[in-house]
Amino acid sequence: NRVVKSKKKFSGKEKEIHFSKKTGTQSRKHKNESVNSISDKEYLRNQLHRKQINNKFLDVIEFVEKKEMYRPKTKLTEKGLFNLMKKDGKASYLDTGAWANKAIKEASLLGETLTLGSSKDKNYNYIPKDYNIPIDADYFHCTSNNTIYGTQMKEFPSSPCAMVCDMSSDIFSRKINVADFDLIYAGAQKNMGPAGTTLVIVKDEILGKTGRNIPTMLDYTTHIKKDSMFNTPPVFAVYVSMLTLEWLKENGGVEEIEKINESKAQLIYNEIDRNSLFNGTASFEDRSTMNATFLLNENTLEDTFNKMWIEAGCNGLKGHRSVGGYRASMYNALPLSSVQVLVEIMQELEKKA
Repeated sequence: NRVVKSKKKFSGKEKEIHFSKKTGTQSRKHKNESVNSISDKEYLRNQLHRKQINNKFLDVIEFVEKKEMYRPKTKLTEKGLFNLMKKDGKASYLDTGAWANKAIKEASLLGETLTLGSSKDKNYNYIPKDYNIPIDADYFHCTSNNTIYGTQMKEFPSSPCAMVCDMSSDIFSRKINVADFDLIYAGAQKNMGPAGTTLVIVKDEILGKTGRNIPTMLDYTTHIKKDSMFNTPPVFAVYVSMLTLEWLKENGGVEEIEKINESKAQLIYNEIDRNSLFNGTASFEDRSTMNATFLLNENTLEDTFNKMWIEAGCNGLKGHRSVGGYRASMYNALPLSSVQVLVEIMQELEKKA
């Protein structure tokens, strides 16, 4: 297996290539402007100036082991299907939410798909746990975090076939054993960077075994041979991804951000459970550290609550239409102080009720 090297100094064209293949994986998330911290524009301006005079590059985050490959990709569902599902083969899926369900539908266009477990019966408010992965499946696919429904896989099964995971909404938020997975993919738009760039970690040995004639652009080996430079990458998204990875590492890396994320989740969930005006929608043991979903029990207070959090500078708190209520997204860049603002609003609403 291969790994993109880092902490090397380049110049000119080589430097640009290193930017693209090394850092197209993560970007700084916009922070709530109500929090007293450096603005995103000022942060990026400082970083851009610093990078112009400094050829220092970031190591791949520590938990990406040397026997893994680390490259940006796009349209991962399609590519994964073509590269992993054999002719007349079959794949197994865990149905835990909207994006898992979309992945299943895409797979069914190419071959037989087995849904081993589903939480659709309760509007995806829990993670199925009682299922067996068939040994003769080409791969097993799961989605680690479900943004709409506020659930998250806390443990991953041991798969007898290739283990594939969509980690788009919680990549770099917690420590994982990358070696347990054969393919990890993640869109940048949550914890990594601007939409339009994607991370893939894939083991070389699982590729080239489908017996299919794969379209060139969808073939992972095409991009591997060209060091992810087969086509012109989204340069800005890749560059900002580097800045976020650097920000993450300078603040203690994945290990430290995991502690902060746990503190944020504990803070909001404690208030949801304590405050009689609110109810959480996700099963207790499967609650996501990235997305807390909850309902307001008193409809008559909805306008008041909405006005309070909007005036406090909170943004995007309304829940998805399929769940309703509210969704507090707490990705890596959101500070603990922002969660405290929301908690104080919930407490103030309780006093007014």
